Amino acid sequence: MFDQASRLRDLIEERADEEAQSRQVGELYFNAAETTRVIAITSGKGGVGKTNLAVNLAVGLQSSGQRVLLIDADIGTANVNLLMGSVTNRSLVDLLEDEVQLEDVIESGVAGVKYISGVAGVEEALNMNRLKQKKLHKKLARCSELADVIIIDTGAGLNRNVIEFVLAAEEVLLITTPEPTALADAYAVIKAYSTYTDRRNIKLIVNRIREEEECYEVTEKINQTTKKFLGVTIGCLGYIYEDKIVREAVHRQEPFLIINPDSPASQCISELVKSLLSGKRMKSVSRGWRGFLDRIFGY
Repeated sequence: MFDQASRLRDLIEERADEEAQSRQVGELYFNAAETTRVIAITSGKGGVGKTNLAVNLAVGLQSSGQRVLLIDADIGTANVNLLMGSVTNRSLVDLLEDEVQLEDVIESGVAGVKYISGVAGVEEALNMNRLKQKKLHKKLARCSELADVIIIDTGAGLNRNVIEFVLAAEEVLLITTPEPTALADAYAVIKAYSTYTDRRNIKLIVNRIREEEECYEVTEKINQTTKKFLGVTIGCLGYIYEDKIVREAVHRQEPFLIINPDSPASQCISELVKSLLSGKRMKSVSRGWRGFLDRIFGY
């Protein structure tokens, strides 16, 4: 995990002669009004449920009365549209064409959620010349007029583009699972993040737990390491239960919050949404009889 952070540092130092790179990225993509929340969702490794979290949180927030814009910034494996069950016609890079406006690249997903597909356009945007940057800046500035909450689904890991999105966002949700490798990679993200900013706006979400206590154990393990080596502690926003409905939803290309809003995972999303809107700690989600059966039969 230390090697990952070192590689990230080298990547950013290569561009140190550019003008405040991470801040430019923030202004370029998300020049949102003060009333617009910008939330980046990231992870230390792939396969921990990052995009599923982004999509279902977007659906939950939209259903709670928020206008949500979901931006797929997962370069190379952009798949928000797949989980939305939608067909993507345009991507971010199309905004470079004079005749293409912001509304032309915004797609409509389930539950009224709007999204912008990542495809390969984000990487090109980060490396384009100043004239093209200004063109994108002008068109994307209007995102704040169209959304109360902008969610960015970043890529996984510690490449340059991921960390730039994370540094630019006002709020960061770091998702992990209880697996040792996932915890190590989550720590690497926290280390890299704390290296380049002194802001403390990153919160942990623990996915695929079987008992609520497991979330607190994971948080404690991570904080024992971050306090010892980084001198920082990370708050935990909440957790999501292991739930077979999640896999079913992926196959059906629908958010699991839509398929079964009463499932354990969906209830967790609903409570996470309430926590994001209220600023209060996530309330406990009981698995009830189903949880009892799962424990008895070892699921």
